[in-house]
Amino acid sequence: MNKLELNGVSYNWPHQPVVVVCIDGGDPAYIEQGLKDGILPNIEKFMREGYSGIANGTVPSFTCPNNMSLITGAPPSVHGISGNYYLNENGEAVVMTGPELLRSPTILATFANAGAKVVSITAKDKLRKQLGKGLDLSRGNVSFSSEFASQCTLEENGIANVLELVGMPQPDMYSMDLSLFVLEAGIKLLERDQPELLFLSLTDYIQHKYAPGDEVSNTFYKRLDDAFGRLSELGAVVALTADHGMNDKSLPDGTPKVIYLQDVLDHAFGQGTTQVICPITDAFVRHHGALGGFVRIWMRDTQLTVQEVIAKVKEIEGVELALTKDEACHQFELPADREGDVVVIGDAGTVIGASVSDHDLSNLNDARLRSHGAVAEARVPFILNRPLNQKYAERAAHGPLKSHFIFDFAINGVAARV
Repeated sequence: MNKLELNGVSYNWPHQPVVVVCIDGGDPAYIEQGLKDGILPNIEKFMREGYSGIANGTVPSFTCPNNMSLITGAPPSVHGISGNYYLNENGEAVVMTGPELLRSPTILATFANAGAKVVSITAKDKLRKQLGKGLDLSRGNVSFSSEFASQCTLEENGIANVLELVGMPQPDMYSMDLSLFVLEAGIKLLERDQPELLFLSLTDYIQHKYAPGDEVSNTFYKRLDDAFGRLSELGAVVALTADHGMNDKSLPDGTPKVIYLQDVLDHAFGQGTTQVICPITDAFVRHHGALGGFVRIWMRDTQLTVQEVIAKVKEIEGVELALTKDEACHQFELPADREGDVVVIGDAGTVIGASVSDHDLSNLNDARLRSHGAVAEARVPFILNRPLNQKYAERAAHGPLKSHFIFDFAINGVAARV
């Protein structure tokens, strides 16, 4: 089989199944703590016998941009997905989950079109159609979400009777089972069908709610570790990464540390002069109250300059970066036509919102706010259960290591088995 080309990368044909797992919200601290607590024997084995590093993910460190970077092997400037939603040229909010908004073919579809059997399973249904873009589901390929596993059909998902196959009930949207179902389904399909490629994308409910070392997060990671071990025992190359990390965004008294930027700008320049957009916003707002570490500002008053806004924003405690559109697009490889006039990024302990009235934090139930989106949450694990060949070992050593290299390393970079 000839090599397959996509976004400047030549992919070999896999000689064994390749499983890439995106641990949503999988901050390296969870693995570091789990290793200290001795609860991750399979990950520890992968790191000892295979490869382990810390990669740079896409900024903004949100779910949609990073999943699309992983599945295309390219940054947002290529694939076009730079948040959960954006303002189009008419000033209308557009949710960025439609497959028509994804500007690149996926690695999965590229292989499927060449005759491979591929599987895409995501916890969050909002990702499913983009991850499955271009997949012919009539030829044995599979694409579904655990969120709607009970509703799968052959026509829509390439598979039916998923609950029966997996042996689990339909998981609750806000539970660790939503992620564990993805892994169990992946294991069952790997056993049954031996697909060439599997992409398994989890959800970050646990990481938003529980810190590393907490009893609940440890229980979750023990179960992840068990599933990773089972995937490896089935003969697959197993590659683990994350879409983003996670940080505590609360003050010592437990109050969320929030900059309500729209209110600040309205007070400084007048209502209607700017529009703040929080691109973390999605259907899972109970996780984070639509508060993350990255926001965009669109200018609405022609008399007000970008530099005036940036100067004001830089005065605010908790702001790490305030950039023009051009600066942000250059630094973080973002698509200019979907970018705001100003990008504002918080520090590791701060989230940024629009107006107080736009954010409902009641679902936190007095828990500490944990969230992501900033540069501080762009560091993610990059772990393979097999050692790297010499070429890729040298690449990893000299860097930079980016999370969207994960399929390249898993397919092309592992040493041949003796």
